[in-house]
Amino acid sequence: MDIQLFNTLTRRRERLEPVSPPKVGLYTCGPTVYNYLHVGNYRTYVFEDGLRRALRFLGYDVQHVMNITDVGHLTSDADTGEDKLEVGAARTGKTAWEVAAFYTETFVEDSKKLNLLPPHVLCRATDHIPEQIELIRRLEAKGFTYRTSDGIYYDAAKFKDYGRLMGASHQEGLKAGARVELSPEKRNPSDFAVWKFSPKDKKRQMEWDSPWGRGFPGWHIECSAMAMRYLGETFDIHCGGVDHIPIHHTNEIAQAEGATGRPFVKVWLHGEFLLMNKAKMAKSAGGFLRLADLEEKGIGALDYRYLCLTAHYRKQLDFSWESLEGARSAHRKLADRAQVLAREAKGGGDADARESLLERFRACVADDLDMPGALATTWDALRPGGLSDADQLAFLQEADTVLGLNLCAVAGELPAELRKLLDERAAARRNKDFSTSDELRKKLAELGVLVEDTPQGQRWVRR
Repeated sequence: MDIQLFNTLTRRRERLEPVSPPKVGLYTCGPTVYNYLHVGNYRTYVFEDGLRRALRFLGYDVQHVMNITDVGHLTSDADTGEDKLEVGAARTGKTAWEVAAFYTETFVEDSKKLNLLPPHVLCRATDHIPEQIELIRRLEAKGFTYRTSDGIYYDAAKFKDYGRLMGASHQEGLKAGARVELSPEKRNPSDFAVWKFSPKDKKRQMEWDSPWGRGFPGWHIECSAMAMRYLGETFDIHCGGVDHIPIHHTNEIAQAEGATGRPFVKVWLHGEFLLMNKAKMAKSAGGFLRLADLEEKGIGALDYRYLCLTAHYRKQLDFSWESLEGARSAHRKLADRAQVLAREAKGGGDADARESLLERFRACVADDLDMPGALATTWDALRPGGLSDADQLAFLQEADTVLGLNLCAVAGELPAELRKLLDERAAARRNKDFSTSDELRKKLAELGVLVEDTPQGQRWVRR
């Protein structure tokens, strides 16, 4: 089944037509590793993981590349201020290299909790300085760059249709200089640094020699250089948050296409913000929420993933503890049902009925990643009196390859000591010893096994 995606570049849904079908080159902007990521950041990564899973589910062969920004991201979009890694080093008392390594590892660990598929290539900016220098040299040879006292800048006025990713209204904003602060040495408000010189009055921890002087790359150049290094000069899909549209992704296009003269990316996808108190969650505002903060309140990473699936990736999602509790309850109910089915479902069923629901599920997934619709179809598949237990299980196993909720992950048999407690509780109920039964239920819950009494006997799920 073909997939339709909303292309930010054209402002319309388009059928994906890969450069080399069925292969799909996918680049997703990774974190700047100077601090912990918050749950707003992770909404974008959940959307991108859903895209990758959907592509695989629909028969595409995906090559997924993600960057780690461990140098060059300044505190201001106007190419001023300090490198965020240097700021992180000063804040923590570690070296910039130690800060990058530590927060990269926390990102990897959080990604595992969220059940994000690891990228096929996880590339660090500091490991690709030669590729970035070579790209700047190509731009220089074509007349796109100029030198100032603090670095080498890209002359955006020399790139035809600069800013087209922003849509028709971008020109007015650029002419007004509203996007970034106009430095005295910059020719245009939208010009940006591709290489920054190391300050003479302050020692930097991350700097390299280059044809223009000792320094470090700008933030934007890394993604253009690494994406083309691993996926080619033209590839299929590039993703990120909507905040990347006006500056980072706009500049990536200008750099890559200025150097190659070829289209950089066929389809651009952007995820909307997670809002808290009607504002975008941001580290600069302080008080941001990490996955660890949710876990302290008994909310698992996959409960949060479920919440993300309840809203389309192109719509803003309002965060509240009430909505998160609702997502937690729904996710646990779904996972509990999957566990019971995985242990107890037997026999055949109505394959045609199951396939009809799976076709609805596929149609949702192929319709610009309609994950709320896919979730609704999943609940329909579990309605009493519909599919047999065996068909429900088969549906869930297939649907979860896209949803990524690990629904059947803990459905195996219990260790002998826990099985013994369950048998003792069943015996207590048969003997109408409800006091002992309740004590054993409580003990099992403390050990991560929740017990439910049904007309068919007790059922258990693991947590």
